[in-house]
Amino acid sequence: MRTIEHIYIDGRFVAPHGRELFDLHNPATGEVIGRVRLGDADDVDAAVAAAKRALPAMARTGKAERLQMLEAMQAAMHSHIDELREAVLDEYGAPVSRSSWMADYAAAAIQVATHTLKDYPLEREIGSARVVMAPVGIVGLITPWNSNAGFICNKLAYAIAAGCTAVIKPSEMSALQTDVVLRALHEAGLPAGVYNLVNGHGADVGAAIAAHPDVAKISFTGSTAVGKSIVRASADSLKRVTLELGGKSPTIILDDADLDAVIPGVIEAGFMNSGQACIAGTRVLVSETRRAEFEARLKSAIETQVKVGDPRDPATTVGPMVSQTQWARVQRYIRIGQEEGARLLTGGEGRPDGLTGYFVRPTVFTDVGNDMKIAREEIFGPVLSILSYRNEDDAVAIANDTTYGLSAYVFGEPVHAGRIAARLDSGRVVINGAAHEPLAPFGGMKQSGLGRENGPFGLESYLEPKTLLGAHAA
Repeated sequence: MRTIEHIYIDGRFVAPHGRELFDLHNPATGEVIGRVRLGDADDVDAAVAAAKRALPAMARTGKAERLQMLEAMQAAMHSHIDELREAVLDEYGAPVSRSSWMADYAAAAIQVATHTLKDYPLEREIGSARVVMAPVGIVGLITPWNSNAGFICNKLAYAIAAGCTAVIKPSEMSALQTDVVLRALHEAGLPAGVYNLVNGHGADVGAAIAAHPDVAKISFTGSTAVGKSIVRASADSLKRVTLELGGKSPTIILDDADLDAVIPGVIEAGFMNSGQACIAGTRVLVSETRRAEFEARLKSAIETQVKVGDPRDPATTVGPMVSQTQWARVQRYIRIGQEEGARLLTGGEGRPDGLTGYFVRPTVFTDVGNDMKIAREEIFGPVLSILSYRNEDDAVAIANDTTYGLSAYVFGEPVHAGRIAARLDSGRVVINGAAHEPLAPFGGMKQSGLGRENGPFGLESYLEPKTLLGAHAA
């Protein structure tokens, strides 16, 4: 069993001031596989001080220097892909296909940020003024457990591209992944203090970063409840805040959709990342006239094609929940669904036969009303709710009747589906399973967040436009 005793401050691996040891579990077995020593508010102060010392030199760097840093980061992460995949499998339990994607994404995200910076004008002439895009300052980057390494690399890459320095608070539940990322980034040889990392609880380390007067911006991915607390904590110093929060994404099946083609897409959208995805399409909307046929096909496909089990088995499509706490949360919502009067189409409470880890039975409810908790609250597990609609206006109204607005899915004839997609209150709409575009902005409407990440929109969230009047280009 491994114990991680260090954090990263001012270009060095150092022992934290904090003394708490936090257990790391293999969610497929429930066994303790490691421990991490957590930092505290004193460690945050030290990390911010290091970032503050490094900021003047970092802010003066030009595009060429930042590109060199990003290219070194990408190469270093690429060389650790296999090690990162093993950490994801052991510590998070994503199926091997997903774990491999997550490991690849850590390096790929840096590459996308590099491409963005190459094409982005850091200075431009607007009328008689010269506008310089200046780094916002020290940024606090807070990442979740469902894609910890990828979020660290994505957020840090855009901060570096902007010329900022950073203090990172990763999920304490993902310390093995974090350690791989830290060792890789250390090999990249960036100047001391440009990035610093403190493992710790959100209530301690995350709160200290959010409240620190020297931190100019927070980029947070996680729950809506925590996002609101970050906004409150950031108010005194008027921090810039980017929040990518929860979702309760609708999946609309139009009557002209081919159900044979749709069913795999519905399952992928709903059960991606074992259901532990903020963008999961967990509210499935189908017309009253096609509901019976759709339900029969979906039930058959889940019971014959969706395999829950060992993440290392290539046939596995749904892995365990990340923790006992998350497993219990999903079980509670399955009970709530039945108590509210929804009908189980497949799945239900308990573990699949023969499994002892934090596994959940893939579950689908039907006869769901949009006022039920299972249709309104984010469950973060492999649980779908089927809602029926009378006509397309009704479908759009139901889809938009939510406090969230992160992602949505529409299946149908492409032009028709595009018209429906344009009416949805969502930061992202996927039509007929279209591929992800990493340069496009990502973020949510309503209580799914503030601001956007990725591409030029994401880069600009780390920049402040400075207007120079009467200045001439050097």
